[in-house]
This record gives sequence, structure tokens and C-alpha cells, in this order.
Amino acid sequence: MNRWQPHVTVATVVERAGRFLLVEEAPDGPRNPSLFNQPAGHLEPGERIRDAALRELREESAWQVGITDYLGMYVHEAPNGLTFHSHGFFGMALAHLGNDLDSGILAVHWLTLDEIEELERQGRMRSPLVMRRIRDAMAGRFYPMDTIHER
Repeated sequence: MNRWQPHVTVATVVERAGRFLLVEEAPDGPRNPSLFNQPAGHLEPGERIRDAALRELREESAWQVGITDYLGMYVHEAPNGLTFHSHGFFGMALAHLGNDLDSGILAVHWLTLDEIEELERQGRMRSPLVMRRIRDAMAGRFYPMDTIHER
């Protein structure tokens, strides 16, 4: 029996002095422009959701971040038909770790909202959830961390 299963992912909005932490990711092909995203990725087997967000932050941005709030679960149906249940978080930058970045990450950027909106107009966002999470964070649409019930 073929059973539908969504992909569970995490992403974290990090704001510092009016700029947002975004990672620039390698394109799907040499002729495609790079894409921008919050540090994000898939939940690994047996991993807690918040721990996955912290791991992705370290791996993709080399930043240690204190996660303070839960933005909620975002459901996204990608053009290829895959469905993602993306848990969004908000946090504050604590320290730059200086470790190597994941192989698919080209660069780490601290961008203003205007710069991010320009990238969005150019079609350079990994998904529409990137802007949605930023706008929700800016509007203060937070949930307590204990909204997530895990073992």
C-alpha cells in the first residue's frame, strides 16, 4: 500500500539589529540562480523538533541561536507535488561558531527586509514560506514553545 507522508522540516527566523539571517543555497543546476532560505532542513529519525532547528542553524549558518518562540506549523505543497509540514521558530543570535557550512550552502547573509523583498521579486526565495515566516515574526505571531508536545 502506498501511503502519503508529508516531509517534516524546520526553519528559524533570526533577526539582529533590523537584519534577518538567510542562507544562500546552491542552485538545482549550473544555469539556475542561487536561492535564499532561513536555515532549515528535515527532521531526522528520533530527533526532537526544536533540536532539529538548532542543528540546522549550526550546520547551515555556523551561528548558535537561542530559540525563543514557536511560529507554528506551515503546510506547503511544492510544485513537484511534495507536501511539507514546516515547523517555524524565532530566535536570537548568540555567537558565531565559525564551523564549516553544509556543502549546499554558498554563503550566509544578514539582510534587511528591503533586500529580502527584492530577492523575492526576483524569484530567489526557496519557497513562499520564507517571507511568510518573516512577516509572521515581525507581526509578533508567536506561540509558546510548550505548544509542541514531544515525548
